Amino acid sequence: MTLDDFRQSLARTSPPDGMAPALAGLWHQGRGDWQAAHEAAQVDDGREAAWVHAHLHRVEGDEANAGYWYRRAGRPHCHDPLDTEWEAITTALLAGA
Repeated sequence: MTLDDFRQSLARTSPPDGMAPALAGLWHQGRGDWQAAHEAAQVDDGREAAWVHAHLHRVEGDEANAGYWYRRAGRPHCHDPLDTEWEAITTALLAGA
């Protein structure tokens, strides 16, 4: 799936079947549903989901909690605009899918 395909899928009412929890979290955040995004990210203990979790806490405005999740993800704390980070994470996770 490309980033454009992913963006187009946001018009659906649910994420595409078989989507990993980290990508599902990004999908819900792309639709503006922080709570569903957070729930999806919490399903997985892996580094990818931790990266998404970090981003979601930045969206929430909780930089300290985001820092914890960046460390769990093995990623530097991001300070890019939120949309830029969302796109970067989505692109990276789609490339690895």
